[in-house]
Amino acid sequence: MTRVVAVANQKGGVGKTTSAVNLAAALSEMGQRVLVIDLDPQGNASTALGVEHRLGVVGTYEVLIDGKSIGDASYPCPDVAGVEAVPATIDLAGAEIELVSTVAREYRLRRALEAHATDATPVPDVILIDCPPSLGLLTLNALVAASEILIPIQCEYYALEGLGQLLKTVELVRAHLNPNLEVSAILLTMADARTRLSAQVAEEVRAHFGEAVLATSIPRAVRLSEAPSYGQTVLTYDPQSTAAQAYRDAAAEFLARSSTAQAELSTAGDA
Repeated sequence: MTRVVAVANQKGGVGKTTSAVNLAAALSEMGQRVLVIDLDPQGNASTALGVEHRLGVVGTYEVLIDGKSIGDASYPCPDVAGVEAVPATIDLAGAEIELVSTVAREYRLRRALEAHATDATPVPDVILIDCPPSLGLLTLNALVAASEILIPIQCEYYALEGLGQLLKTVELVRAHLNPNLEVSAILLTMADARTRLSAQVAEEVRAHFGEAVLATSIPRAVRLSEAPSYGQTVLTYDPQSTAAQAYRDAAAEFLARSSTAQAELSTAGDA
């Protein structure tokens, strides 16, 4: 079965897009067929994967608003074999307003993915949905469509700020819209081994969320920041870098990860 994973955190700058595209590249190296859905109007995931997302390109806006199929809106990534992407154009910025009056507005992406599962050849092994830094209708569509959620948390002072609201939203979605949604992983990003603060934040997150946190953390790295400006992931831009290897390790761990982490997360969230 295809794993549909929403990469979400309403706090901006935590490494959602960076993690989505680099995990996609790492998973493809492991033989997985990956589809990345860019739900962020900024279109950064589309840029990093080298997929055209200028105005007029069929992408996530057309899927959500016009009912276009995922197949019509997905494009192969030029530098990453086995990865396709549904790009986000600037039109997506107005989608939240347009969705307000749409029938079954929370289910638009889910229904498109269900149709794609029957039409696509071959079917993707993993679908990664890069969510915007908000808890609006775009993110809600991702949470309703997904079976799992991966939460990137940066190793900074405000790491846990807003996370409680995200987890509350996940619980509401599970109760009313998508009972199969589970938080399968938390990924620590922007870790800096030189600072005590980074280590303290990592310890706090692991103490609070237990086995839900991946053992692999992603280091802060210049090459990781440079890669998108060349329309690449760090795995193609600098394959031997520490950051590239970290994402390979995180991808391997994520593939092996079972959904039992949800029990740990629920217990921690009630504490």
